[in-house]
Amino acid sequence: MSRIGVFGAGTWGIALARMLSGTNNEVTVWSAHQETVDNLKKTRRQKNLSNVVLPENLIYTTDIEETCRDQQIIVIAVPSIYVRETVRKAAPFITEKQIIVDVAKGIEAKTLMTMSEIINEEIGKVHGENYCPVVTLSGPTHAEEVAAELPTTIVAASRDQQAALKVQDVFTSEYMRVYTNEDIKGVEICGALKNVIALASGISAGLGYGDNARAALVTRGMVEIVRLGSRLGCQKDTFYGLAGIGDLIVTATSHHSRNNRCGYYIGQGYGIEDAIKQVGMVVEGINTIDAAITLSRQLDVDMPIVKGVDQIVNHGADPSEIVRRLMNRDRKSELPRPLFDLNYERIETPSERNLTSESRIVFAEGDFDKLDYRKIGFLRRARLLGDYLIAAVYSDEYLAEKGMRCELTLPERMELVRCISYVDEVMTVENDEQLERKMEEYRHVLIARGQGEGKTEKTGREVVWIPVS
Repeated sequence: MSRIGVFGAGTWGIALARMLSGTNNEVTVWSAHQETVDNLKKTRRQKNLSNVVLPENLIYTTDIEETCRDQQIIVIAVPSIYVRETVRKAAPFITEKQIIVDVAKGIEAKTLMTMSEIINEEIGKVHGENYCPVVTLSGPTHAEEVAAELPTTIVAASRDQQAALKVQDVFTSEYMRVYTNEDIKGVEICGALKNVIALASGISAGLGYGDNARAALVTRGMVEIVRLGSRLGCQKDTFYGLAGIGDLIVTATSHHSRNNRCGYYIGQGYGIEDAIKQVGMVVEGINTIDAAITLSRQLDVDMPIVKGVDQIVNHGADPSEIVRRLMNRDRKSELPRPLFDLNYERIETPSERNLTSESRIVFAEGDFDKLDYRKIGFLRRARLLGDYLIAAVYSDEYLAEKGMRCELTLPERMELVRCISYVDEVMTVENDEQLERKMEEYRHVLIARGQGEGKTEKTGREVVWIPVS
């Protein structure tokens, strides 16, 4: 049994509190409104979950300290625009042994911070950085279905895998299956941006368009989310999992979705405020638009659907006119590069090259921007160190994080390296963790780096510095 405090008495907070109470946990629910607390105590029903009777053992309070005291897990289930304020008030009562679980989805417009970043910042102001672990819980999860005990899956994402595993254990029930993920940024970007695409889906339906248009919006909307997330250093696999495409599908198609319904009313001709009133709850997609637009501009990411929603919601554009503009954009291929280039990137696997478990694999790292005779010589020498040479080419995003940039694009740099006969395989390095996972596939690994270039941090693997001359 765990002691759990839930901040937020909305549909999602109450649905989770009910589920957690049903798995023998002691749960305290906080609301800022005394009227809400009194009504929950008296009726044991939440206004938007009127068909669900809540357990007698749920505790309700407006006391922030009581909600934090002696709890093992603190759940933040308030709307995204209230996360900072709520955590700021709770921070003095939070202890380092507690796990903070965020279920709010959004990006703060002024700071462009995700919810976990806001939580870490506010707690850090009181207790210092990385005081306690933060886990984001996100996925295709309508509160109405969780409250009705219908089968549901969700993702617990955190850089602290022990905390994620603990949350996985506590939140798993007969009808809730929990997966873990280390890519917390990717999970949060998915959770925030899918709400904007869901608004577009609802607007489309409100205009009278059919399933073809909705499928196109979901598919191309996911492309926009991947573009932005990739520039932010997120893992692409995250976008095609439960927190990504799974959550987007359910939010863009279900009648339970606030964002989908709000979009529908907008497509029907309602003003923005009136559409929100018709939904009767916070519409997170509306709150996320400004941040999405700012990020797309800062990172130079093409997001035509998101921009279209922004024009409708924030600038009074006619939805039918925005659809016309989207349909008449410049013609292009669905593939990011010509098929010949994509096929050329499909390299042979180690097994096809008759490698054994005793083969020595050499990883040669670098940007390979100006591939002259010196760097070709570096690759030749690196190949002589082992049985199989993998050229690990740093991505543009990876280099940007290090304050570096290249003249050539990543595909151009990779194509040049492939032309070198000494190279057996070429891979892109998005981050250090990805490279480490790749190295772990082999038993005997050696890292080759150009002397005077590249990274200098300590590593548990053998590193050979080769003069680039």
